[in-house]
Amino acid sequence: MISLCMIVRDEELALPRCLDSVEGIFDEIIIVDTGSADKTREIAEKRVGKVYDFEWIDDFSAARNYALSLAKGDWLMWLDADDVIEGENRELLKEQIASLDTEQPDVVMLPYNVGFDECGRVTLSYERERIFRAAAGLRFEGAVHEAVAPRGKVVHGQAAVSHRKLRPNPIGRNLKILEKLAKNDLDPRMRYYYARELAEAGRFEEAAENFRLCAEDESAWRENRLSAQKELSDRLLALGRREESDIALFKALMLGAPRADLCCEIGRRFLEKGELYGAKFWYELAPRQYAENKGGFVHSDCGGYLPYMQLCVIYDRLGEHSSAELYNELAGKIKPESEAYLKNREYFAALRSGSPERK
Repeated sequence: MISLCMIVRDEELALPRCLDSVEGIFDEIIIVDTGSADKTREIAEKRVGKVYDFEWIDDFSAARNYALSLAKGDWLMWLDADDVIEGENRELLKEQIASLDTEQPDVVMLPYNVGFDECGRVTLSYERERIFRAAAGLRFEGAVHEAVAPRGKVVHGQAAVSHRKLRPNPIGRNLKILEKLAKNDLDPRMRYYYARELAEAGRFEEAAENFRLCAEDESAWRENRLSAQKELSDRLLALGRREESDIALFKALMLGAPRADLCCEIGRRFLEKGELYGAKFWYELAPRQYAENKGGFVHSDCGGYLPYMQLCVIYDRLGEHSSAELYNELAGKIKPESEAYLKNREYFAALRSGSPERK
């Protein structure tokens, strides 16, 4: 038996879509309402019957763990109201669930698609702990950006969950929670998200300091340290502190093999200074690094389309037009509708005919 556990609040637009996408998959659906003022509760009751209440205490883990405690299933899965199981992923999820009794995992990690381009292609996806064995006693941690720390037997499935938001998060909600937590010492993960919320609020000086603290904390998860180091560099650049920003960016290289997004940013800075060979090195490295470290929190554009377009520019400036055209075509395979790619094709066609226009 598998239970789907959800917490909801003011999700009258998203909830029907989510429930439609999982219809017939779960033995039980637990919905916990944390204080809706719209028709969320009414919709939920019509679809699943009983809806449970949880008084909101600025703690997402507390609400999610309450939902888990109500479930009767041998296996527990969670979704947000604006998550959907799309297309072939419905069958993949059914197959994953059917394999649980045989495989007996403690945790099933599934892809989480959270970024999409204008054509609907997935641009950012990473794994999340999605299904747990109830007897393992696993629970969410963290008042915001909550997560379950995987342990025991962990398997990796293919059924993707897509996070398709219909409305933005309430302004300042997460920052309010994190500021309350910050009155005491924050763990590295929470400090990273605190810094992100500060940056989003335009409080760049405070954001930079908290990104620095996270990046320097050796107990922090490497992905968070790398992200913090890069975002520290971005915030310092926004503050006009270019030299400090460059130093922060290159410090990320001391944390391990560079991610594709880091390669692209270093390449951009070389290109900005007109140092074409330095830029070429980093942009050529980016796709390889993305292929070797696929996932994490790196936008897919950094693994292909962006470096290929930039390499097209670089090789054209170096006078190596055949290489420039090759990279443009590689970019076009990823985004054939790209205006820049199509304009470049016209440019190279004109170049071959002897009457090029400026690219």
